[in-house]
Amino acid sequence: MNTVAQVLILIIALEHLYILWIEMFAWETKGRKVFSKGLSAELFSPTKTLAANQGLYNGFLAAGLIWSLIITDIIWQHNVAVFFLACVSVAGIYGAFTADKKIFVVQALPALVALMVLFFF
Repeated sequence: MNTVAQVLILIIALEHLYILWIEMFAWETKGRKVFSKGLSAELFSPTKTLAANQGLYNGFLAAGLIWSLIITDIIWQHNVAVFFLACVSVAGIYGAFTADKKIFVVQALPALVALMVLFFF
């Protein structure tokens, strides 16, 4: 895997770890600022458990992306990276259609760019 792809994957993994932190541990503080457009203030407390569940899924995505960076077999490294970048892309596209169009730019687009780098460079 080339260095540009590795850097992009690391950035995307760190972004998902940040999302995990917001959704699992800072939902009622930082989450209010980040997700204020989609939720009214009184919904943050009752949705704390739901947000934590979403955060856990973001953690799984980050773990898979980080795993792809430490696999020594080149073929498996590529395949695992493609799988988890595709998962991030699908999640971002779905989020853009169902929640906020900004999710496409923040989540799906970086993963799609990383996929292009993996396949074409």
